[in-house]
Amino acid sequence: MRDLAKRTDHPVLAEMEAFAQAHQFPIVNRLAGVFLETQAKMIGAKRVFEFGSGYGYSAYWFARAVGEGGCVVCCDSDARNLERAQRYLSQTDLWERVQFNVGMAQAVFAQTDGLFDICYNDADKGDYPQIWLMAKQRIRPGGLYIADNVLWQGRVTMPAYHDPAMGSTAAIIEHNRLIFDDPEFDTFINPTRDGLVVARRK
Repeated sequence: MRDLAKRTDHPVLAEMEAFAQAHQFPIVNRLAGVFLETQAKMIGAKRVFEFGSGYGYSAYWFARAVGEGGCVVCCDSDARNLERAQRYLSQTDLWERVQFNVGMAQAVFAQTDGLFDICYNDADKGDYPQIWLMAKQRIRPGGLYIADNVLWQGRVTMPAYHDPAMGSTAAIIEHNRLIFDDPEFDTFINPTRDGLVVARRK
């Protein structure tokens, strides 16, 4: 599967993946990236907001999907990741589709007007419930909320981790519950890699 996913990818992805491995920087893998791109294309997404962008690995996939005239709004608190994202994505001619902001994603989101086709969440896990509650109001009908790491290496299925004192794991469990309990969204979890939740606004 990984070999098939690599057939049409830009060589810069190998550089981005090598950086992640060398610096233990968490990114979605190629199979998850292809999934993100496919989901965006299926709904004709033109406007995407990323809560937590790192140095642009997931933005690569969304930027391919939104096409010319589309926009991926990225956020990261580290200015060095802006520089890295620009260097990497400029090699792919996708940088012009990216609006990269240095700062906390929630603050940037609050300052950005309008609805989005997709809100993608890969920020600090303790913030997941808050981000869901912010984002769901700003997704257009038929649009998607997608979040990474919702299986959290299987810990979300272990009762010992359900105590609110368990920090990030408890936050992800609460996040998942909130989404599945929301009658305005149809929701499922793709178990690829560490789990991607996809919720479609009705």
